[in-house]
Amino acid sequence: MPECATLMVQGTTSDAGKTTLVAGLARLLARGGCRVAPFKPQNMALNSAVTADGGEIGRAQALQALAAGVAPHTDFNPVLLKPATDIGAQVIIHGQVTSTLSAKDYHHYKPTAMAAVMQSWGRLTAAYDCVLVEGAGSPAEINLRDRDIANMGFAEAADCPVVLVADIDRGGVFAHLVGTLELLSPSEQARVKGFIINRFRGDIGLLQSGLDWLEARTGRPVIGVLPYLHGLFLDAEDALGDARAEKGEIALRVVAPAFPRISNHTDLDALRLHPQVDFRWVGPGQPIPPADLIVLPGSKSVRADRAWMAAQGWDDAIARHLRYGGKVIGICGGFQMLGAHIHDPRGVEGTPGSSDGLGIFDMETTLAASKQLANVTGRLCLTGDAGVRGYEIHMGVSRGAALARPAVRFDDGRDDGAISADDQVLGSYAHGLFDAPEALHALLGWAGVSGAQPVDVAARRQADLDRLADCLAEYLDLDRLAQCFGDTHAAAIRAQLA
Repeated sequence: MPECATLMVQGTTSDAGKTTLVAGLARLLARGGCRVAPFKPQNMALNSAVTADGGEIGRAQALQALAAGVAPHTDFNPVLLKPATDIGAQVIIHGQVTSTLSAKDYHHYKPTAMAAVMQSWGRLTAAYDCVLVEGAGSPAEINLRDRDIANMGFAEAADCPVVLVADIDRGGVFAHLVGTLELLSPSEQARVKGFIINRFRGDIGLLQSGLDWLEARTGRPVIGVLPYLHGLFLDAEDALGDARAEKGEIALRVVAPAFPRISNHTDLDALRLHPQVDFRWVGPGQPIPPADLIVLPGSKSVRADRAWMAAQGWDDAIARHLRYGGKVIGICGGFQMLGAHIHDPRGVEGTPGSSDGLGIFDMETTLAASKQLANVTGRLCLTGDAGVRGYEIHMGVSRGAALARPAVRFDDGRDDGAISADDQVLGSYAHGLFDAPEALHALLGWAGVSGAQPVDVAARRQADLDRLADCLAEYLDLDRLAQCFGDTHAAAIRAQLA
């Protein structure tokens, strides 16, 4: 192939299908022998992953790397913003925390962030045959266009072509596409090479007149209309996803609080997908239903989410749950909440100070300036010694007598987490605790399910990436798509998509 081919996928709205489309195209091109890399210049998300080079990127880019058959790298997402409040976010550059900035201060920081973006961009285009770029939100957000590094600001700097994707399931798809195009500058409009319509249900014949009108109105082709793929399981970029499975006879009822700053909630996907588990998120103002297992997920603002949890009545619900023999699992921030106190003397996640935890574990956690980032393997300290594969992303250091009964023993020799003396409560810093099939089976057994059916989240993820790629191959006009890469690359891309 000639020098690196590039295509940027932008969306008319958030959740239009950008992440999914990039993942599917990455799998499709990788099948054809193309060395392809995903790239998202700037991502704002609380779901993240640890990379092979020891940094942190958005979980969506880790998924896209998996689709492409390459190890996740910090260059795939050089700028990651993790919201800590409604007006501020932790800023992560090339995988490492640099600061916490308000929205206004980050606006002034953008030229520095853009320099990091272009450094990563240069490295990727030198190392890969093709780079698939994902935009963020919409390029037509007028108030965000100044110093933009996420959408057309990057496309202009990198001089790359763009396809625009819209979600027809939301309604108003033609207004979304035409309106977005009209709000771009002339040079930006020239970069848009075609449209993709996502999540269509029904008779395509009834849509054809609209497609003809759109092409005539804009002078750009509709590259394809993708069907609504029911039951597709892919890691959610940020919002609570809809991972689920057909349910059989329910053996375990599980509930989890949907914290305002919930992070890495994909930890619970294995439970949501399990055919014997009735899993429910409990949001603000909702009653807390009876359950066999309560899971406290991760949090980007542990003290603030702990206060929210108390205000929502979870303290009484958990105490009652334990009195009746229920089980509780805390992961990362949720594990910290199980201790006696959470200290933030530096104001790492907000106003400096301390908060009371649930007091279930004899331990205290202090938030530190440096973040622990590591991919980990180990064994559960439960009957059967099941294997665990996961990752650590946390700024808290926990100490106390409860840690003498660890939940996990990592292969690097470290002990992690805690199990209560009465065997009702388990906590761990390991994200992905439920993902390995043997660990999921052991934890369900610990929670009371004997002979749980096997569920392999990793195998399901790979199968659904293949399903997605098959769908793109069937419903996209691959010749038109290849042409979007430009005349220099069209023939090579066409051959690898075939």
